[in-house]
Amino acid sequence: MNYKKTNASKTTISRDTKELSKETDNIYKTISILSKRARQIGVEMKEELLEKIDEFATTNNSLEEVFENKEQIEVSRYYERLPKSTSIAIQEMIEGNVYHRVPEPENDIDFSDENIEENESQSEIVQKD
Repeated sequence: MNYKKTNASKTTISRDTKELSKETDNIYKTISILSKRARQIGVEMKEELLEKIDEFATTNNSLEEVFENKEQIEVSRYYERLPKSTSIAIQEMIEGNVYHRVPEPENDIDFSDENIEENESQSEIVQKD
């Protein structure tokens, strides 16, 4: 993903929490969704940065020969100037580019008396001496 073309702000902006949580009707769900998306973006950005830095890595690492690799510094500065992953996630949510869903429960647990009696008859309790 090209993060340079995002409309996310590079500085801190106060947000209306009611406007952000309009889609989910719950601010806590919204924060959870935004944190998961921001984590995904952060991992993608980190992997991309490490790939670019590895291109300029040198294999000659002696103590006498310490020098600055200007290409690595420029790549690092570029990524430092990008908006933070949380700002990008918030902007994506505002623009409607974040897909989220509530997972369906895997198994419904039946707590009726009949089911409990069946399970008790199937289980075995062993006491250690």
